Amino acid sequence: MDVFSAGDTAWILVCTLLVLLMSIPAVAFFYGGLSKRKNVLNTIFLTFIAFSIISILWVIFGYQFAFGSDVNGLIGAPANFFLQGIGLDSLTGTIPTLLFVMFQCAFAGLTCAIMSGALVGRMKTKAWVIFVPIWACLVYVPVAHWVWGGGWLMQMGALDFAGGAVVHINSGISALAVALVLGKRKDATLIPHNLGYAVLGAALLWFGWMGFNGGSGLAADGLAANAIIVSNVAAAVGLVVWTVLDTYVVGKPTVLGAISGAVAGLVGITPAAGFVDVFGALIIGIVAPIISYFAIYYLKPKFGYDDALDVWGIHGMSGVWGAIATGIFATPVIGGAAGLLYGNPEQLLIQIISVIATIIYAFTVSYILAKILDKAMNGIRVDEHEEIGGLDTHIHEESAYNFS
Repeated sequence: MDVFSAGDTAWILVCTLLVLLMSIPAVAFFYGGLSKRKNVLNTIFLTFIAFSIISILWVIFGYQFAFGSDVNGLIGAPANFFLQGIGLDSLTGTIPTLLFVMFQCAFAGLTCAIMSGALVGRMKTKAWVIFVPIWACLVYVPVAHWVWGGGWLMQMGALDFAGGAVVHINSGISALAVALVLGKRKDATLIPHNLGYAVLGAALLWFGWMGFNGGSGLAADGLAANAIIVSNVAAAVGLVVWTVLDTYVVGKPTVLGAISGAVAGLVGITPAAGFVDVFGALIIGIVAPIISYFAIYYLKPKFGYDDALDVWGIHGMSGVWGAIATGIFATPVIGGAAGLLYGNPEQLLIQIISVIATIIYAFTVSYILAKILDKAMNGIRVDEHEEIGGLDTHIHEESAYNFS
């Protein structure tokens, strides 16, 4: 029988606010700083509107379908619409169910916000506003159920502590699918208009990520402490490794590279934070930025896709690595599950299956959805003159900077 814990509740309340911080303002500042000056407000708006739409849908029916009683391993049974029937004293584990609903709402909203980074500067705002709720219903909610809500991947034994598949692979591969439908920008260079904004956003992401990973065990205990330690280690190692790569490849360290490495490390450790020790975190943190660096500077030019702010390159690729690495480095003394290094090669196979399933499903549905909207809306991409002139002026009739 579940017993209420004031300590666990207080901790998850804090973690929920930290995850909220990751979307508003962390992702908004991070993406806004990386974008061109003429698109900074639109870039920030995409984050805010996505999070707001998901916040509404989640309490009406999203949570219920993601975490309701399992139906054939695919989706949750519809119940408690508008959260009716969930009382103030209803519990999930040792915390109020209403708190768990909000914690998971922040994850869902953050996932959509992350996805927007690949599409900045060329997607119609109306198309994004329509795409987000449909994508959440068709992609995020089912995958969340598969992995966390009792669905088929959870039944198989897939490990995803805080969202390697559900958040990062899901958002990364979906963003890539939509970017392919949109096509390349007229000017595909990445020259941040305000790197200071991006650094602030990355710093807030690092801070908020401690709640993102630290709260995913839903308790104020040693597992939460371990999740915070390994997350911080992976971020720090990721930053150092990317800095070394920049120094070796381009001849100088860059601040943009440093913050990219930190985010890659955090993405990589996310699925593993509740299952690996410091040794595993160090290896995950070393490899994640190498994989993302390769994706951004070699795969993207080779295949010619325009992932504007490298959502697939960082969240997708490092998320794939993190999910697979969980199957390698999971140690029973942390989360009770053993990976390849601790005598359970089957776990690695399960992790690979979860990665492939998420990639195929999310990419296919996202691509088809984007194609349908493209046909129905006479294009989901802005007109050429709007793209060249900037979306802030042409869509919002506003400017981030008024110097008069």
